[in-house]
Amino acid sequence: MTLPTGRAMREIFGETVADLADADPRIVMLDADVGSSTRADIFEKRHPDRYLMMGIAEQNMYGVAAGLATMGLVPFTSTFVAFAVDRSLDQLRVLIAQTGLNVKITPGYGGLFTGVTGKTHLIVDDVSIMRAMPGMITICPADDIEARAALTWSAGYDGPVYIRIVRDATPRLFDDSYRFDFPKALVVRDGGDVTLISTGTQTPRVVEAADLLASRGIDAYILHVPTIKPLDVAAIVAAADRTGFVVTIEEGTVIGGLGGAVAEALSEHRPTMVKRLGLQDVYGVSASNDALLEMYGLSAARVADQVEALLGTRTKEAAAQS
Repeated sequence: MTLPTGRAMREIFGETVADLADADPRIVMLDADVGSSTRADIFEKRHPDRYLMMGIAEQNMYGVAAGLATMGLVPFTSTFVAFAVDRSLDQLRVLIAQTGLNVKITPGYGGLFTGVTGKTHLIVDDVSIMRAMPGMITICPADDIEARAALTWSAGYDGPVYIRIVRDATPRLFDDSYRFDFPKALVVRDGGDVTLISTGTQTPRVVEAADLLASRGIDAYILHVPTIKPLDVAAIVAAADRTGFVVTIEEGTVIGGLGGAVAEALSEHRPTMVKRLGLQDVYGVSASNDALLEMYGLSAARVADQVEALLGTRTKEAAAQS
C-alpha cells in the first residue's frame, strides 16, 4: 500500500496556531528569525500584533515566553529543533520545565529531513532529551492531520508541551476523521508475528514496510505512539502480548528515545525481547531524504529487511534452545 502524501507539517503549524489565535486572544507567536522556514510567517501575516520577532536568540526567546506565560498569555515558539532543544537547554529547563509554565515548544525541522542544512542544524536526540525532562509533555505527530490535532490539543493544556514538527510533506497516515486522544497510542495494523512500535513520521514508513513483510508471509502488528511522554504503558504491554517480540523504529537515536521508553516500560511490566531500529549512537549527515533513509535503515524496504532478519535470528535461537 502506498500512502498518499500529506501537506508539509510546517505549513500546518503556521496555519493551525493562526487559527487558534483567531479564537483565543491569549495566543502569541515568538520566532527566532526563521519564520519563513518554520512557516511562523503565516501567523505573522494574520496576527502581526501578536507576532514577536526575537532574533537569532533562542535563550532569550524562552525567557520572554516564560514572562509572557506568567501574564496569562499562551506563547508558541518557532525555531529549528536543534536550536530549540540543545542551544537553549538551560533556559528551557529552568524557566519553563521547572516552573511548569504554559509555553508551547513547537520547533520545525525535526528528524533527518532538514533540507540539507548541515550537521549543526540536525539533531537526533531531541526526543531523548525532552522525554527525560521532568514535566515536559513530548509529542511526535505522524503526519499533517495529527500535527494539527496535537497543536490544537496543546493550546488547551495548561503546561509546557514539546511537539516535534518536520520540514517536508510526508506520507499521510490519517484522514480528517482523526481525533488526537492524549496520551493514547493507536493500533494501526493488526498482526500476530511481530510487534512494530513507531512514532512520528516514521510510522507511515513502517506501515509500508508491513505490506512488504506481508508479501513475504510475515504478519506485523503496528502500534503508533504519538505521545512519548507520558507513555501509554497499557498499549505497549498489550502490543507486546500480541506477539511476544517487539521491534521499535524511530527517526532518531535509539538511545533514550522511543526504543528506550518501550524497553523501560516492558522491563517493568511485561519482560519482552525488544530490538531497536534507528540511529545507532551516531550523528546525522546532510544528504537527500531518500539517501538518509537508506543510510540509517529507515526506508520501508530497509525496515522490512531488518525485521525479517531479526525474526529469522529469533527463530534460530528458539530452535537452538528447544
